[in-house]
Amino acid sequence: MGTPLDTREAQVEEVIDRLEEAYPEPEISLNFSNRLELLVAVILSAQCTDERVNKETADLFEKYESVEDYANADEDELAEDLNSITYYNSKAGYIKSAAQAILEDHDGEVPDTMSELTDLSGVGRKTANVVLQHGHDITEGIVVDTHVQRISRRLGITEEERPEAIEEDLMGVVPREHWQNFTHWLISHGRDTCTARNPDCSDCLLEDVCPSSKLQHDVDLADGSEW
Repeated sequence: MGTPLDTREAQVEEVIDRLEEAYPEPEISLNFSNRLELLVAVILSAQCTDERVNKETADLFEKYESVEDYANADEDELAEDLNSITYYNSKAGYIKSAAQAILEDHDGEVPDTMSELTDLSGVGRKTANVVLQHGHDITEGIVVDTHVQRISRRLGITEEERPEAIEEDLMGVVPREHWQNFTHWLISHGRDTCTARNPDCSDCLLEDVCPSSKLQHDVDLADGSEW
């Protein structure tokens, strides 16, 4: 029990097989109806729960309907409209600046390349990957959020620590056709079972192949701390 398979590729294949069966229809949990709303929602989701973002955007998307609305918004008013979101002042600035760039440089349309997206304020690879995958149906990489970072390390799939390095490492062992769903499977598993502070190893469908299992091991490979 708690023993990973012999190779990372085999470990990934086993993890995917089990999580795909448990979560056959993985979906993004952010609410949006167009690419602009998706971009805004993902910017807001940084270090904030999707549940909180969805509550805020329910009203936000009624008030700000176009890229012009965000570009021309009073930044202080926009920040106040986001005041239940973590770092709302900074995120208001990011959104306004990104909207202005989309108007000036992209004819008012959310761009569809990694380089153009990451040139926008508040947009890193994680945000860009989400927008490409769910807004443009383009998969260039693997979204590495806190769940993916934590669980991929716990399972011994990667030893990298930074999200960018983890993404590059995972892209080498996760089959490309699973890049998008791999993120959703790990997010779902992380929310349901493999939580950050007190994972339920006794009821985990991956426990027998997990080198971080509390039932068999003393160390959480996610951060190197002792259980």
